[in-house]
Amino acid sequence: MARTTQITLKLLVDKSARKVVFAEASKEVVDFLIEVLQIPVCSIVKLLTTERMVGAIGNFYKSMEDLDDSYLLPKNTNCYGSYKIDVKVNYVEGTEVGGASNGGYVKGVVTYIIMDNLSITPMSTISSIALLNKCNVREVGALEEKIVKLGFDEAREILKASMESKTVLTDVFLAKKKYQVLGKRHY
Repeated sequence: MARTTQITLKLLVDKSARKVVFAEASKEVVDFLIEVLQIPVCSIVKLLTTERMVGAIGNFYKSMEDLDDSYLLPKNTNCYGSYKIDVKVNYVEGTEVGGASNGGYVKGVVTYIIMDNLSITPMSTISSIALLNKCNVREVGALEEKIVKLGFDEAREILKASMESKTVLTDVFLAKKKYQVLGKRHY
């Protein structure tokens, strides 16, 4: 994971409940999670049903399967590790697929919501408000925005927590308090 730019995740934290309500994520974050969570478990997930899985990894895979194709890049544009093929093949003709030049798995024109259980959906104002209600947030003043970095250590913790828990973001970024907060805003 030798990236030169820092990847960050914006968490919406309910301080009174001491939990992550949801996270606001860019294309880079979703692609990062896909890379991290497909490393050793991709074949295991195919063998198990979501109901039989422990932890949040099943939620992540189910939400990616349910994500509308309009949010995903075509499968033929990806190589393992999001590397681009730079070998020019002269005998193949065709036009470039829109958005494919960026690589990765999801389109970058959308901001995504990542739930504490790693379910991913496209973000909208209405869906954000509905999620606050669904997550039983009663006091808006108890909400706090925290921006955290995602790197190798966080990737390892997310992978581990996703196999043990359904509250991955809370477990990784709040329970241990060893993460680096890059920014904070109270509402």
